[in-house]
Amino acid sequence: MLTTPMTRILKKFLPDSEIDLLIKEQYSDVYRFNPYIRNIILYDKNKSDTIISDLADRDYDIVIDLQNNFRSRKMRRRLKKLFFFYDKPGVKKMLLVHLKINLLKNSLPVAERYIDSFPGLEPDGEGCEVFLPEGEEKQEERPGENIIGFCPGSRHFTKMWPEEYFIELGEKIADEGYKIKLLGGKDDKAICERLAEKIPGAENLSNNNELLKTIKEMKSCRAVICNDSGLMHAASAAGVPLIAIFGSTVREFGFLPYKVKNLILENNSLSCRPCSHIGRKKCPKGHFECMRSVTPEIAFTNFEKFVSSL
Repeated sequence: MLTTPMTRILKKFLPDSEIDLLIKEQYSDVYRFNPYIRNIILYDKNKSDTIISDLADRDYDIVIDLQNNFRSRKMRRRLKKLFFFYDKPGVKKMLLVHLKINLLKNSLPVAERYIDSFPGLEPDGEGCEVFLPEGEEKQEERPGENIIGFCPGSRHFTKMWPEEYFIELGEKIADEGYKIKLLGGKDDKAICERLAEKIPGAENLSNNNELLKTIKEMKSCRAVICNDSGLMHAASAAGVPLIAIFGSTVREFGFLPYKVKNLILENNSLSCRPCSHIGRKKCPKGHFECMRSVTPEIAFTNFEKFVSSL
């Protein structure tokens, strides 16, 4: 989702260009109805040689590598085309995680680092975007004044606000007359089910990784409360104000809500943060204070101020 501003800006910068996108199937819904893309080519690591041959036959003028990992570097070398790539700040991330040397204080958001990968492109002031099917995209959904989205899941434990905290916050918000929608994918179904049992009136709308369906539900929310996760970026792409709770990761890594009204809750006083740039299975210190110190009371106080400003 953080690549979508770059794609939009590139197409406007080169309006006669035709852009094809190579992407894994599980992420393809992000671009399925994107008007700036000509073709979506699904990547399968077991068929990489066939895919490279197919790309070579298409005879592209330029290759842009926004992944810049071992596989993508191998592919662009074999294509032998003029290429541009996203310069990952890997060493700076390692220094921040392991030595707490912060050389990323003034770094750009990742969405703008992608934009920077191609000469001449500049941010256009707009955010991420995911397009819904034509009939649904034209529906003007007025955000519900009393609907709040909860996204309690994350791929990594240390990026998940405690379940009992979501329950307590949900109870407080429900007492104020708000209805809560529980949003997530296949891996979030269990936690969403448990929260639905505990939070009065909460509706479990988790699904089988149907991103477009989730984004449509987000568009009906006044605000979304989430972890530092993929659904945080989905809420950004939906244009929904959001509160994000950061634990083991920090905003300097650049994976922030982009060009949408947001509030990040985090504990900046801990010397052990960040302990990872992607998240961990457990807290290496055993105390998990990065999340536990952001209490439901703190979150609720900030929630009240945030929604009153919308």
